[in-house]
Amino acid sequence: MSSFKIFFYFQAGLGVLANMFLLVFYIFIILGHRPKPTDLISCQLTFVHTMMVLIGGDMLLTDLFESPNIRNDLKCKATFYLFRVMRGLSICTTCLLSVFQAVTISPNTSLLAKFKQKLKKYMAYVFLCIWTFNLSFSTNRIFYAAGFTNVSETNQMQVTKSCSNLPMNYIIRGLIFTMPTFRDVFLVGVMLITSTYMVIFLFRHQRQCKHVHSISHLRQSPEKRATLTILLLVVFFVVMYWVDFIISFTLDMLWMYDRVILTVQKFIIYAYPTITPLVQISFDNRIVIMLKNIHLKCHKISS
Repeated sequence: MSSFKIFFYFQAGLGVLANMFLLVFYIFIILGHRPKPTDLISCQLTFVHTMMVLIGGDMLLTDLFESPNIRNDLKCKATFYLFRVMRGLSICTTCLLSVFQAVTISPNTSLLAKFKQKLKKYMAYVFLCIWTFNLSFSTNRIFYAAGFTNVSETNQMQVTKSCSNLPMNYIIRGLIFTMPTFRDVFLVGVMLITSTYMVIFLFRHQRQCKHVHSISHLRQSPEKRATLTILLLVVFFVVMYWVDFIISFTLDMLWMYDRVILTVQKFIIYAYPTITPLVQISFDNRIVIMLKNIHLKCHKISS
């Protein structure tokens, strides 16, 4: 087994464990307590990332153990479609989390204040719209994904060892690339705007409060910790997105297959859903306190 596959298994295993732990935690919070709206959004984001990592691991297993056939052709279509849906849900949910946090921390005198209650009230409808949009938006992957046969004969672009993209004319290829790009650029732009607003707000708030509260107290503020967490996730997502965009643009426009470039792209794609739960676990005081309590109980039982 190559070092890449070993690393990919490690990355996938770490991502699945971290996301599953976080997903169970959010489900417990939602069912057992009165959850914050950000908990609902984070729960969906964690579920989406769990699916992304599992799909990535399934694609690797397909490459290792299956040969091209009809069943594999259907599996490639389903896998490519589900991955695109989850990728779209990831960027939409991250954007929603950024927007909601910006609205949450905004003062009551700001223009965003009037959206606070509306966002909470219509959160279920927002989730429904996001899922419906992404489920329908990614249907092209069903028609243009297939099991890999032979590049020289069919002009397929190999994506994995056993899956490929079917040949298509320049107009369709341009549309398939341009439409998701417009969506993603718009959402990334919204994330950058809301992130800039949150940075400015935190900076001004800290300057106003430094005469009343100590800096250590400000650092322990739940609102500030949540905002910093989301800012970190957004910045990391934007960086990973643009690296992935440049690679995808090169491969799609030139219609080329390069194992090294595709390997790098896999690392980039699965870095965000793997690191995101680790960041959320580290910055969420509730999880830290829960883990400390579990450790103390285990210590008392063992002693």
